[in-house]
Amino acid sequence: MDDQILVVNCGSSSVKIALFNRSGEPLVSALAEKLGQQDARLLPEGAEAVDLPHKADHRQSLAAAIEWLQDNGHLGNAPLAIGHRVVHGGEAFHQAALLDDDVIRAIEDCASLAPLHNPVNLAGIEATLELFPTVPQVAVFDTAFHQTLPRHAWLYPVPKRFYTDWGVRRYGFHGTSHHYMAEEAARRLGKPLSETSIISAHLGNGCSITAVRDGRSVDTSMGLTPLEGLVMGTRSGDVDPGLFDFLASKGISPEQTHRILNRESGLLGLSGTTSDMRNLLTSARDGDKDSEDAFEVFCFRLARYIGAMMVSLDRLDALVFTGGIGENSAEVRARTAEHLSLPGFRIDPSSNNDHGGTRNGTVSAADSRFKILVIPTREEAMIAREAVALATGEATANQSKNQ
Repeated sequence: MDDQILVVNCGSSSVKIALFNRSGEPLVSALAEKLGQQDARLLPEGAEAVDLPHKADHRQSLAAAIEWLQDNGHLGNAPLAIGHRVVHGGEAFHQAALLDDDVIRAIEDCASLAPLHNPVNLAGIEATLELFPTVPQVAVFDTAFHQTLPRHAWLYPVPKRFYTDWGVRRYGFHGTSHHYMAEEAARRLGKPLSETSIISAHLGNGCSITAVRDGRSVDTSMGLTPLEGLVMGTRSGDVDPGLFDFLASKGISPEQTHRILNRESGLLGLSGTTSDMRNLLTSARDGDKDSEDAFEVFCFRLARYIGAMMVSLDRLDALVFTGGIGENSAEVRARTAEHLSLPGFRIDPSSNNDHGGTRNGTVSAADSRFKILVIPTREEAMIAREAVALATGEATANQSKNQ
């Protein structure tokens, strides 16, 4: 068991851990959910739920999850390496980085850009450093893949001092997923990554879309924060900035607006009942007009962004759908493609309904101008791969940090 890689993904109220072998194949995973609540629990893969301490925090949950792995024979005394998902790396990191005091300080410095994410990512890092002080640990950044954006794609048209003084610019997120999509699409297309250009649509509770030209991110929908861009489960995506002043005139504070746009908008806000696309589609089929509206807005906004991403490419090898919605919702893919008839996207209904299972992920029709693929994302496997590369010297920390 001395070649295992532990991956830690801390969310605001959850911790997901996963074990991989050195080749990146998954071994076992577990999810600690409802952290800070009375009914916090650990959900191990293929096993019964385990109650966590009353109002368990991230450190307590991680300790309990690792104890469960060891007690059940999945993990030895220590893994070979530990990889952490870190949401925001700002401009400091272009690739993964081996954790040391300087890297941890840089992650802390980015906390103001991702106040809901980086602090809990740091909590996971601190917890595993206490549990495994001698194990090499690696931070893998959601923003890193997008550090290849050209300047015209990341500059905001606001006073330049906002960028020079405060780092206000487009950063992009879901980079690990989009990076994996680029590599896996290249493999399936039989092309080198450096010659592969795709549009990658990561659709889940959080949604983003990225234009990848010759293996490099050149445009993406999320911006300074994960709020910009597509309609999401509870996030609004793009709205008129004038909405803030309008809501203020109605007595709604900036803090309330932030909560509303992040927690009460998107599919949940439009439907009034759910942020889950599966539940929303069930309601829509039953004739619920608000759910129908939510579905239509989601697909239209997605199609509009797909068209916009084409501006950043000189050719397109494939449109790729991934994430929980992208991989599993034939309805979303079909309706989105209907909006894209002018550019020439065509879905094959039979292949789409089985999510491309019989055609190596291909769901496009024979007369589609561009190939359309469905590829399950493997973000945690990518994190494991980056962790083992840095921990074993296959890559170096000097290559990973932006000097």
